[in-house]
Amino acid sequence: MKNVPFKGIIAYPITPFHENDTINIPLFKEMVEKLIISGSHGIASLGSAGVMPYLSDEEKEAVTEATVQQVRGRIPTLIGVSNLTTEKTIHHAQFAEKAGADAVMIIPMSYWKLTDDEIVAHYDAVARKISIPIMAYNNPSTSGVDMSPALLKRLLEIPNITMIKESTGDVQRMHYLRKELGEDVAFYNGSNPLALAAFSAGATGWCTAAPNLIPQLNLDLYQTIQENQLHKAQDIFYKQVELLKFIVAKGLPRAVKAGLDISGEESGYLRSPLKPLTEIETEELRKILDEIKN
Repeated sequence: MKNVPFKGIIAYPITPFHENDTINIPLFKEMVEKLIISGSHGIASLGSAGVMPYLSDEEKEAVTEATVQQVRGRIPTLIGVSNLTTEKTIHHAQFAEKAGADAVMIIPMSYWKLTDDEIVAHYDAVARKISIPIMAYNNPSTSGVDMSPALLKRLLEIPNITMIKESTGDVQRMHYLRKELGEDVAFYNGSNPLALAAFSAGATGWCTAAPNLIPQLNLDLYQTIQENQLHKAQDIFYKQVELLKFIVAKGLPRAVKAGLDISGEESGYLRSPLKPLTEIETEELRKILDEIKN
């Protein structure tokens, strides 16, 4: 695979806030460091877990710089640069490249439903303005845009789009990508409950916020797959699948924050309109985490 800096577990830190609603950059750096020390193979900031759409341009730049500064080249960094307009997406992609990011991730964001040609033109315009690789991110549940396998295949004709993150929850998409595009294209799982199925389908990596809470289980799943130990991988996956389903259902920033709180770790505050989990939801999460430990 050419120009593909990521494999394995690509961890997403949440973006913590102070009580006055400003980003807690020191705490964010601590969270990134914890993910690195726990063994994550890559760090990806400004995705869904990082509430990227809720941040101003200046805040996105601050998180981008904080990520690169904290990682210090120890593992690859992936920065989400998506925006409603092509102009703003280019701006953030160029900023990420200048800051030292290894790659950028782009999801098509739009108020209006975009045509395939518009999406291709959007990605192509950004790709022409940067030299680092791009991960095309398909997540219709958050963007409202479902990029078909045929469209993703078109995007891969753009030279520095070398990676696809597939988050539809349809494992057949992943089998299609491997069958139609071969092993030269890297695709990544972004649907937590499909982690085992995605690796079985040939996913190069798993983009997930779960390492904030259960890093070793995530790493063990990847390692056993690499060693072709399917039965062991199944056992490891089944041990964590309830948590994976929970954090997706309740929202990654809320659920990860609650999990950190339960573990006695500092988590910061959420940015409105997001609110903490209810007492009932928190107790449900506590039981899930207790079962994982036992």
